[in-house]
Amino acid sequence: MLCFTSLTFAQNINKASKNFDNLAYVNATEIYEKVVASGKESAEIYSKLGDAYFFNAQYEKAVTAYANLMRLESNPPAAQLYRYAVSLKSTGNYKDSDIQMDRFAKANATQNTSKLFVDQKNYLDIIARNSGRFTIEDAKINALQSDYGAAFYKDRLIFTTARDTGSFRKRVHKWTGEAFTTLHQATVAADGSLSDVKRFSSTLDTKYHESTPVFSPDGKTVYFTRNNYFNGKKGYDANKMVLLKIYSATLKDDKWTDIKELPFNSNDFNTAHPAISTDGKTLYFASDRPGTLGLSDLYSAGILGDNTFGEVTNLGPQINTEARETFPFIAPDGTLFFASDGHPGLGGLDIFSAHKDAHQQYRFVQNIGAPANSPYDDFSYAINANKHGYLTSNRVGGVGSDDIYRFTENQPLPQQFTTPLYGVMMDVETQEVMPNTPIKIVDANFQNPIEVVTDSQGKFTIPAVDLNTKYYIIADVPGFEHFEKAVELDQPTHITEVVNIPLERVEKPVYVGADLAKMFHIELIYFDLDKSNIRPDAAVELAKILEVMKQYPTLNLDIRSHTDSRATATYNEKLSSRRAASTKNWLVSQGISPDRLTSKGFGETQLVNGCADGVSCTEAQHQLNRRSEFIVTKI
Repeated sequence: MLCFTSLTFAQNINKASKNFDNLAYVNATEIYEKVVASGKESAEIYSKLGDAYFFNAQYEKAVTAYANLMRLESNPPAAQLYRYAVSLKSTGNYKDSDIQMDRFAKANATQNTSKLFVDQKNYLDIIARNSGRFTIEDAKINALQSDYGAAFYKDRLIFTTARDTGSFRKRVHKWTGEAFTTLHQATVAADGSLSDVKRFSSTLDTKYHESTPVFSPDGKTVYFTRNNYFNGKKGYDANKMVLLKIYSATLKDDKWTDIKELPFNSNDFNTAHPAISTDGKTLYFASDRPGTLGLSDLYSAGILGDNTFGEVTNLGPQINTEARETFPFIAPDGTLFFASDGHPGLGGLDIFSAHKDAHQQYRFVQNIGAPANSPYDDFSYAINANKHGYLTSNRVGGVGSDDIYRFTENQPLPQQFTTPLYGVMMDVETQEVMPNTPIKIVDANFQNPIEVVTDSQGKFTIPAVDLNTKYYIIADVPGFEHFEKAVELDQPTHITEVVNIPLERVEKPVYVGADLAKMFHIELIYFDLDKSNIRPDAAVELAKILEVMKQYPTLNLDIRSHTDSRATATYNEKLSSRRAASTKNWLVSQGISPDRLTSKGFGETQLVNGCADGVSCTEAQHQLNRRSEFIVTKI
C-alpha cells in the first residue's frame, strides 16, 4: 500500500496513458480519477478521461470530463469537441449539444459530420417524424453481462454474450471488465420470442472474443468476428495490440469446420462485424483500415468463392463520417441498416437505414427513430421478412451493460427521398447578386410549381425536391431574358452545393473595350489544330457577331486570334494571323464593310491556361487556347 501511494504524479500519468493506449479503459479510468481527486489536473487528463468514459458509454461522466477539458483548453481537439456534443446529447441536453456542434462545425467546416449538422439542424423534427413505428421489449435472454450482435440462422437467433460460460478459468477483458465473448443461440418462436439459450458451437470458440456472426443464404457458411487469434497463435500490430479480424467456417456433419481467415484482414487494422447481401454475393463489414474516413467505416467486397473476394470498397461519404459507422445489416428487402454516431441522432450510437440509388450505391441515410433509438448506444439491428427483429442497446432499464431487445416494425420508414435545392441568382454582366427576386421550380411536365424569393444575398432554397426526378428551374424577371434550366439530383445536397442562376439583361450596354464574346454570352470561335478555316460550329457563333454589327452600324471591331503552344512560336504567330484574317473575311463576305474590322494574330503569347511549351495537357485544354476574341474599338 505504501509503495502505491508514494507513486509520483508523472508515474501515475504514464501508467494511465499506457493503459489507455492498450485499450484497458477500466484501469486507465481509475488512475485518471485518482489523479484528478488528488487536486492535479490537465487538459490531457480530462481529454483521455472523457474518451475513456465515452467509449465505455458512460456519457454523464464523459460530459463532466469534457466540460473540464473545455475549461482548460480554449481550442480543444476536434475529436473531443465532437464527442462532448454527442455525450451532451446522450444525457438529453440537446440544446447545449447543438451549441457545441455549431462550434465544432464552424471550426471544421469541411468535415462530413459538420455538413450533416448544418444541413439537418432540424434533425430532432426529422427523427420525430420517423419515430413511433416500433413496439419494443426486452428479449428475455439477457444476462448481467453484455449481450449483443444478433443474427438469424434457420429457426434460431445467434448472438454474442460475455456471460460466464462455466469454464474453469474465467478470463476477463480489460476494456469492459467482463469475460471474453462467445456465441450463443436461442430458439425463435413465430412471434419473435426467444427461448432455450445455449452455446452455439464449441468448434468456433477460443479463449478470446468471438462475436457478430452472419450466415450465407444456404446456411452452410458463417462469417464471424474474432480477435487476431488463429491456430493457437496471436497476431499483433506494430503496437503489440491484438486487433479484430473476420473469419469464415463451413458446416459439415452439423459441425462448423475449416475455419479460415478472410484474405483482406490485416494485423495492422481492425476488420469486424460482417453482414451479407440477400443474394449472398457481397460481404459488408466495418473497418479502420487505411483510407477510412473516420474511427471506423463501412466497406463491401464481392464474395467470389474459395475464400476469394473482390476489391474492398469504402461505401463512401454518403454513409461514412469522421466518427463511427459500424454493425451493418442487410435486410431481406436490401435495405442497409447500420449504427453511427456521426449522423445526427438522439445520442451515442443510433441506428440508421440507407437505400440504393439508381447507380446501386447506398445513399439516402435516415435515422429510424425512437423507440428503436434512444439517448444511449443503439446498434446491431436485424429484422426478418415478417418485420420481427432484434437490436442491442445499453439504455436505462436493461439487465446488463448491453442488452438485446426484440421489436416489431408496425409501419415502414417513408420511402420518398427528398433533398433541399440551394441556389443563388446573379446578373451575368455585373456579377452582382439579385435579392428579393422571384424564382420557381416545376416538374418535368412544367406542372406543380414551387415559388420562392431570393434573400438579401440573392440566395434561395427549395425545401424539398424528389431525388432522381427531373425538374426545371424558371426565372422570368423584367428586364432580363427568360431563364430555364433542367436539374435532376441523384443524392442529397449540402448547403455548400448551389445551383447558379445567371440572368442576362435583355438590353446589353455596348462600350469601347468590351469583348462581345463575353458581353453577349457568345461561344468562343474555335479552330481545328493547324487550321485557319471557319468550322460549321464557329459559323454559328460568328452569325451572332454578325447580327450585333448589323444592329450597331457604326460599331467597329478588332478581331484577335490565338493559338495553343504546340509548334514553334513563329509558326503559331503566322497561323493566328491567318485565323484572324479568316474570321474577318467571313464577316466581310456577309456584308460587313472591311473598314469596320481590324484583325491581329497573337500566336501563343496569350495562353488562357498553363499549357505552355513542355507542359502535358489534354486536347480539350489545348483547344481553349485556339480562339478568337472580338473587342469593340468604336461605337
